Amino acid sequence: MMELQDINKLYPGVEPLHILKNIQLTVRHGEFLAIVGQSGSGKSTLMNVMGLLDIATTGAYRFEGVDVSGLTDEKISKLRSRKIGFVFQQFNLLPRLSALENVEIPMIYAGIGRKERREKAMQLLEQLGLAERAKHRPSKLSGGQQQRVAIARALANSPTLILADEPTGALDTTTGLEVLHTLVQLNEQGNTIILITHDLTVASYAQRLITLKDGVIISDERLQTIHKPQKL
Repeated sequence: MMELQDINKLYPGVEPLHILKNIQLTVRHGEFLAIVGQSGSGKSTLMNVMGLLDIATTGAYRFEGVDVSGLTDEKISKLRSRKIGFVFQQFNLLPRLSALENVEIPMIYAGIGRKERREKAMQLLEQLGLAERAKHRPSKLSGGQQQRVAIARALANSPTLILADEPTGALDTTTGLEVLHTLVQLNEQGNTIILITHDLTVASYAQRLITLKDGVIISDERLQTIHKPQKL
């Protein structure tokens, strides 16, 4: 799915910041990968590069066989919107829209007609156990429900990759487990998932663990014990 070769990210200044250092990473279709590291390790910067939100200073990045370094901003934006879904810690739902309308947003930008996008959004909410909350605004939903709406939104354009940045960070333990079980279920359905976290317990739900320190990958291991999802 993606291949990063000798990826470096530097921010210029009087004292330039070298955030990512010679990153070598390959991710295959259908993997559930966790990237862990303390604050300042470079994991958020790496997520931004992988998610086409930022461009590496040097190195090569191929996404589904396409060298993204040679693409225009417009083509990168289109590739990102069609191929990558994002789930963030703070949900980022629009407060004045219903759950259904929030899920529709990526499909509006993709030019999908109203009837088709409404049907797809409803299907996704049903899949995530939120059909009865479709007309509720975020303020009327629990934290876990809001995060599942955000996951539904991430799936709206049938992306090949889901990037989840600290998706349980704003949730209590029980609700966080529900969200992790949802991600495991989506992975078992064939979705490729990259989970960014500082919490090794959260990371243990993945199949593969990448550890970053000071912008360098210091370990890449397969996890022996994988948590199986429970019915929500």
